[in-house]
Amino acid sequence: MKKILLTGANGYIGRRLKHALLHVPDISLRLMVRNVESLSNNLNVEIFAADVLRPETLDNVLADIDTAYYLIHGLNNGNFKELDRQSAQNFLDACIRQNVKRIIYLGGLGDKVTGSEHLLSRIETGEILSSRPDKVQCIWLRAGVIIGSGSASFEIIRNLVQKLPIMITPKWVNTPITPIGVDDIISYLVNSLSIEPKENLMIDLGEETMSYGELMLRVGKAMGLKRTLIPVNVLTPKLSSYWLALFTPVPYSVASSLIEGLKSEVIVTNNLRHMYFSITPRTLEECVTTAIKEIESNQILSRWSDSGSGVWEIHHQYDIADALFIDRRIVALETYSPEQVYKSFCKIGGAHGWFGYDWLWNIRGFIDKLFKGAGINRGRRDPEGLRIGDSVDFWKVVDLVENERLLLFAQMKLPGKAWLEFKIHDGKLVQSAYFYPDGIAGRLYWYILIPLHYLIFTNMAHSIIKRSSEMNR
Repeated sequence: MKKILLTGANGYIGRRLKHALLHVPDISLRLMVRNVESLSNNLNVEIFAADVLRPETLDNVLADIDTAYYLIHGLNNGNFKELDRQSAQNFLDACIRQNVKRIIYLGGLGDKVTGSEHLLSRIETGEILSSRPDKVQCIWLRAGVIIGSGSASFEIIRNLVQKLPIMITPKWVNTPITPIGVDDIISYLVNSLSIEPKENLMIDLGEETMSYGELMLRVGKAMGLKRTLIPVNVLTPKLSSYWLALFTPVPYSVASSLIEGLKSEVIVTNNLRHMYFSITPRTLEECVTTAIKEIESNQILSRWSDSGSGVWEIHHQYDIADALFIDRRIVALETYSPEQVYKSFCKIGGAHGWFGYDWLWNIRGFIDKLFKGAGINRGRRDPEGLRIGDSVDFWKVVDLVENERLLLFAQMKLPGKAWLEFKIHDGKLVQSAYFYPDGIAGRLYWYILIPLHYLIFTNMAHSIIKRSSEMNR
């Protein structure tokens, strides 16, 4: 039985690949994350805590592994190029020490001449992982724009197409690309376990090449919408990034990274996928239809914001015990059970809103977008259920104990660190907002908002109890 290691197991591709690998016979699956609490282990798999930037943690997780999937990329870190380089080299060295036979890496399409900084970093990662074919084989898969529910590219395109019948676009809409469905990527990754090449491979994925403009028009048509594009020369990358950040769920940092990459031609340059795989990729329209069905039926398995900036995977610089300011509301559960109240506060955010004063939350979200934050329109992956690592508007779920506790960490732009906790204890709902200020600005921020906090948090606690009656329906 082959032993398989999956890194990045709580990321967008990693979560989906994990589910697919669980159905592959004759393999033993091991997951690698920085914090084991970020994954629930009810699937009878091994979960190891390790960090590619800490080489001493890698040997244990790679022991006895035959094939390792490498799905790690520092998109949200300002020093991502150096961190990506160190991560790949540390991982390769550890694989060699532990006699791993194969590394399967998912990178991006493109070349060094026109590639963006992020794309160049992913290319360099692939080159590092492929640099010791005498010791470990590397299967390097390369994909372009991913079409699937929850992918950043598709959420941007879908939101623009839905909201704007006429789109004024930059010249980059003419850049050629080769999109691919997320389910097809998962199929190639899974089948990479069984192919038997004699040397390293770099395999480009995708079939139909088109421009970004054609992609948006065809996505709109598949959604039953007719759209018009008007390309102009005055939209700079910075303006385009703000435009995407304000009109779509992604924050400025993600939008600017994607915009930077739009100048690059991300098209297939080889046909090795046909030589080594018997996979028939789905058409763009089929991928869009599947993605929309998953969104409408709340069956989004993973989302671009799942791994986020990693704040919930690593030890916080501060935690709620260090908070200097606390706003606490305690309300009796009345006749409602802990299960009902737990379900009630776990439906916070997204389409359900914030239990009142949603217009204030929307204003705060808009301001956050202006300052390059996550914004409130990021929403939720699932309107009914939560898991650790999920985004809830501009918050991140960092702890979840069934029928007892929900802890959210603020990812909005703040002069400090903030948490929002809901806890059921001794027949009462204990709702607490914690804040650790950064200097004078943080303290002023807290004091200025005390009146609004009183209105919002008092109403929130009582509304959670009132809405608990709906949880039996």
